[in-house]
Amino acid sequence: MTLIKTVAFEKAEGIVKQGYQSFKEKLGVIPKPMEMMSASPFLFESQLKRIQYYSQHPTLGFALLTHIRYLAAETLKFPFCMKFNREMLKKIGLTDTDISMMTQDPEKCMLETNETAMLEFVMKAMKEPGSVTAEDIDILRQHGWNDRDMMDALAHGVNMVDHAVMMQAFQID
Repeated sequence: MTLIKTVAFEKAEGIVKQGYQSFKEKLGVIPKPMEMMSASPFLFESQLKRIQYYSQHPTLGFALLTHIRYLAAETLKFPFCMKFNREMLKKIGLTDTDISMMTQDPEKCMLETNETAMLEFVMKAMKEPGSVTAEDIDILRQHGWNDRDMMDALAHGVNMVDHAVMMQAFQID
């Protein structure tokens, strides 16, 4: 049983209703983290703006962002997002074998070389933030990434932490 009251689809109003309708149209489902965020319309709207920002990102593509979310969820043992993003990876053509291999070694993902470098950086930074070096940043720059890209990619992964913690704390599954 959930410890906080979230807004049901049928009772949604304002920005929550707009967001819910958009998710239903595009995904056929309202992601559990967004349902949780409905308890705070401000946080719900903030998350919607993040989603919109990343959906139109000039350099971080859908496949890379989905890989980041999946591996971040896997690292955090965040079941809903593991399952949700696993399905998104399958929709872009990955098999269960591909996903298992990538989970064991991010270098075995099906991304372009520059995207693989970014994915590896994000996972390293999430697992051991103090281990990031100037060499890591130089490698990303050599692959054509700029500071905004690095910041945005890492923020995308780290954003999974707050959802994982809040969903566990409020017992939302």
